[in-house]
Amino acid sequence: MHIRATVAAVAGALALSAVVVPAAQAADAPSGKQAFSSAAADAGAATTASTLDVTFSNMKVNSGKSIVVGTTNVVSVPVTYTVTHAADLDTGSDNFATGPLIYHGSSTDTADNLLISDDPATCTAASSTVLNCKGVITIRPADGDLFNSDAGTWGAGALAVTSDGAEKMQGGLGSTKVQRYSKLTVNAGPEPVYKGKTITSTGKLSRANWEDNAYHGYTNQPVKLQFRKAGTSTYTTLKTVYSDQYGNLKATATAAYDGYWRFSFAGTTTTPAVNATGDYVDVK
Repeated sequence: MHIRATVAAVAGALALSAVVVPAAQAADAPSGKQAFSSAAADAGAATTASTLDVTFSNMKVNSGKSIVVGTTNVVSVPVTYTVTHAADLDTGSDNFATGPLIYHGSSTDTADNLLISDDPATCTAASSTVLNCKGVITIRPADGDLFNSDAGTWGAGALAVTSDGAEKMQGGLGSTKVQRYSKLTVNAGPEPVYKGKTITSTGKLSRANWEDNAYHGYTNQPVKLQFRKAGTSTYTTLKTVYSDQYGNLKATATAAYDGYWRFSFAGTTTTPAVNATGDYVDVK
């Protein structure tokens, strides 16, 4: 399982593990936050079965929107969820910590990639047994957090630990899409052009490659050529063309009015929709 290296680094720096300690050493027990860091670092071996009597629900990842990740920019993904726990569980920060996670695969146990929040979530008590929690999962593509094969649907879940070593990991709390950031360009010409003559639009559709941190052409994808007449606000689709083996695009149309030409890509499961910025052409 691929787990963000920075989580393990945090745990290593703390040099603490979430283990049960003798009563005589209780004063040296790791705090909830420290226990969370260690449990997160060891998440590859965690299972959904645990001694910690908590459940998670109402999880919402990135406000319900897809997570779009480029090649270098760090992406912070907000997550909200609810923790329900036994009334006698001490959920003070010195004893208890919880955080959200997302995973690529059918479950947290068999996931081939699992990303956990760097720090515990901030939780507010709604009752004696319910916590409303807010956390952030940070994705760092330049640090190798993602592989190209990870693009698509991910599961959502959460982790909770106590300072005495009890923990609970639960998946199956929803899903989200993690997508490869896309770019689309257009250049229409000649400029100006006489009415009735041919306008040629060229461009390129590309997307992030998470393994070499560069952008490469997205091949054999349907892309629409669209036109917006000057003084109006709506684009009209004229035809659909396909990107070539390098992601390049080319389409022709007849010049009739001054206006803006663009390419428009509807997106796929792995790659978000994108529109090129319209290129204005003056018609004589």
